[in-house]
Amino acid sequence: MSKPLSPSFGSFYDKIKEIIETARSRVYYTANFEMVMAYWDIGYTIVEEEQKGKERAEYGKGLLPNLSNRLTKDYGRGFDESNLRNMRKFYLVYQNRDALRPELSWTHYRILMRIEKKSAREFYNQESIEGNWSTRQLERQVNSHYFERMVMTKESNRSLLKIEAESNKEQLQPVNIIKDPYVLEFLNLNSNRVFYESELEQALIDKLQEFLLELGKGFTFVHRQYHISADTKHFYVDLVFYNYILKCFLLIDLKTGELTHQDIGQMDFYVRYFEDKVRQKSDNPTIGLILCAERNKTVVKYSLLKDSKHIFASRYKLYLPTDNELKDELTRERKLIELEKQLKQ
Repeated sequence: MSKPLSPSFGSFYDKIKEIIETARSRVYYTANFEMVMAYWDIGYTIVEEEQKGKERAEYGKGLLPNLSNRLTKDYGRGFDESNLRNMRKFYLVYQNRDALRPELSWTHYRILMRIEKKSAREFYNQESIEGNWSTRQLERQVNSHYFERMVMTKESNRSLLKIEAESNKEQLQPVNIIKDPYVLEFLNLNSNRVFYESELEQALIDKLQEFLLELGKGFTFVHRQYHISADTKHFYVDLVFYNYILKCFLLIDLKTGELTHQDIGQMDFYVRYFEDKVRQKSDNPTIGLILCAERNKTVVKYSLLKDSKHIFASRYKLYLPTDNELKDELTRERKLIELEKQLKQ
C-alpha cells in the first residue's frame, strides 16, 4: 500500500513535468532546425554540385523529377518536386548558412522566400523571431503589407526613405511603433456598414490577441474605458496599453468618422492627464493614438499633430489592402512629402 503524498508533492510533480516538457520542446526545435539545415544543404548540392551554379543542370529538366521519385521511394513524403524547388530556392535566397535561425521553421522560411525585396524579407525575418510569430501570424503580416505600412508611416512622419538605415536608438522612438493605416480585417466588420465606436471597441476586445499582433512588439493590454474625472465632468479613454520595450503607455481613442480638431484636443487632454496622474518616474512619455476612419490632411497640418512626437492619428482599414492600393498610397504620401520640402525651400 502506497504512503499518502505530502502536500508539497503537487509542486514537486510540476517541477518534474516542466523539466520533461522543456526537454521535449528542445528536442522538437532541435530536430526541426536540423531539417531546415538539411534542406539548405540539399538546395546547395542541387545548385552548386549538380547545376554548377547554373539555373538548371546541363542534362535537362529531368533532375528534380528523378530526384523526387528516388527520395520519395526511400524516405516517403516531403520530397516532392515542388518541395525540392523550394529547397533550391532556399539556398539561392539564404546563401549564408550560418545566418539561419533555429527560431524559424521550414514553413516560416517558405513564406519568407516569397518576399522579393531583401529589406522587407530581413524585416519580417527579425520580427518573426523577436515577436515569436507563428507561421499563421507571419503570413497575415506579410499579406497585410506590415513592412510597407511601417515605411509609409515613417516617410510621412519623418521623411525617412529607408527603414534599413535607422539606428537602434531611432527604433526606440514612438514614431517607430505607429503605423498608418492599421489593418483590422480580422474583426470581420463590414466596411460598407455604419457602426458605433462602441461596436468597434468591443470587436477589438473580442479579438485582442490579433489586435496586439497588429499593434506590434511589446504591447500589453491595461484597460478599456479608463475613467478620468475632471471636477464635475467625466471622460473615458477607449483603450489603454503599455509597451514594455518603450516603457510607456499607449492611449487609443476610436473614431468611426473623419478626424476633427476636437478629437485631437481630447487626446491631448488624455495624454496630459496620464503624464500628471498615472505615469511613473521610470516610464517614458505617454503616447496618444487616434484611430479614425478618415484623416483630414488639413486638420493634421494645422493642429498639434503636425510636430507632435507623442500624439498621432492613423486610419484603420477593415480589409486587407491590395498591392496596387498600397503602392498608390505610398506614391501619394511621397508626393506630399516632396511638395512640403519644396514649399519650405
